[in-house]
Amino acid sequence: MSRTSLPKDFLWGFATASYQVEGAPAEDARGDSIWDVFCRIPGKIAGNENGDIACDSYHRYKEDVKLLKDMGARAYRFSISWSRVIPLGGREDPVNQKGLQYYIDLVDELLANGIEPMVTLFHWDLPQGLERYGGLLNKEEFVADYAQYSRIIFQALGDKVKYWVTFNEPWCSSILGYNEGVFAPGRTSNRSKSSVGDSSTEPWLVGHNLLIAHGAAVKIYREEFKPTQKGQIGITLNGDWVEPWDPEDPKDIEACQRKLEFAISWFGDVVYFGDYPESMRKQLGDRLPRFTPEEKDLVQGSNDFYGMNHYCANYIKHRSGEPEPEDYLGNLESLLVNKEGQEIGPVTQSPWLRPHAVGFRKLLKWISDRYGRPAIYVTENGTSLKGENDLSKEEILEDDFRVWYFKEYVTAMAEAYTHDDVDVRGYMAWSLMDNFEWAEGFETRFGVTFVDYHNGQQRFPKKSAKAMKGLFDSLMRES
Repeated sequence: MSRTSLPKDFLWGFATASYQVEGAPAEDARGDSIWDVFCRIPGKIAGNENGDIACDSYHRYKEDVKLLKDMGARAYRFSISWSRVIPLGGREDPVNQKGLQYYIDLVDELLANGIEPMVTLFHWDLPQGLERYGGLLNKEEFVADYAQYSRIIFQALGDKVKYWVTFNEPWCSSILGYNEGVFAPGRTSNRSKSSVGDSSTEPWLVGHNLLIAHGAAVKIYREEFKPTQKGQIGITLNGDWVEPWDPEDPKDIEACQRKLEFAISWFGDVVYFGDYPESMRKQLGDRLPRFTPEEKDLVQGSNDFYGMNHYCANYIKHRSGEPEPEDYLGNLESLLVNKEGQEIGPVTQSPWLRPHAVGFRKLLKWISDRYGRPAIYVTENGTSLKGENDLSKEEILEDDFRVWYFKEYVTAMAEAYTHDDVDVRGYMAWSLMDNFEWAEGFETRFGVTFVDYHNGQQRFPKKSAKAMKGLFDSLMRES
């Protein structure tokens, strides 16, 4: 057996997202996003926090780049605030040159320091202005507006950016925003949370529209920009690994496959095969939209690489009887403890996140096998620590648990590359620094850099930040 390793040109670094780090929500003519508006609703965010300051990266991006360089990072994945570039969001609305210039300057700073930019066009922060027509629920308007926004970004940055992600985790936009109602815009059938929304239909419409918009942007890039700019473009999908609650029960084993299909193949199968998985069609019927022949042609084959966000694993237990109309898991239970009482992994600050690194290797192989061995870039992977925010600064900097997590997961990824023939080419740790963690506000920290929110957003690298280069150096073989 060959030594577990990664290729010498492996692209590793760190990731962030615009609303989570930038701050400056109204500066230089930026318009509101749906997250700015959602955060103003009392009770939606832990501590009633918001991203108005966050990490103040709008003013401190040069510090962020210096952090990356000091850590030895080869790449940085960040997202663009659509409403910073087009404050009202629409294809006929004015472009804000000052907002666009921020991203031009950031890319220039990265390249000047030898760091490869990976740009996400949309990481959940839809311009609030587009809610005038229903936002993500309006296929014709949203797809046309997103296509033009994409074109503007490709024109401005494409000569310097070689890696593009169209959408970050469309599952989250669809399910958390339009089924559970815990993410912006907060639509749900649960009337204790929202006066508007239909959890049984809207998430499937939103997912459908995001896929078509993805295909439209990829078509524009490939036809108008790729011949000269020579970049790559793909979509990033999130997914957790699954193990059967009862490994002796064929129905639990079957439910594991269904869970992966409802989470990953909902989008992945359309991009690679042109249609939704049969398990979803069987459960959802006509609530799952159908693609026209033109839409199918647009979306099928629209990935130059597979963007993979992954954090943890769950035990899966099948359910008997008919699924609830609001069900989005595939008529099953997702659990943290199995039939024998074994926990899937250690507790973290995030109730949903239990580390299980062997599941990362298994999921990499599952994706590789299902989709014909695509090039895979891991665009997010990381962990929170239970109670980290309650510790002193000195204790936070000694994040041994996160060091352990990254070593386990990155090694599992290298094993998938070396022994399972998985074509994994990049890895972006989540996150470069502690930041606004959506509905969890600032109570949860994911960064390899401590951000002191009470003392001017000062940055202090944690032990995990300093460990990453040595970890990758030890795995990236010479050839």
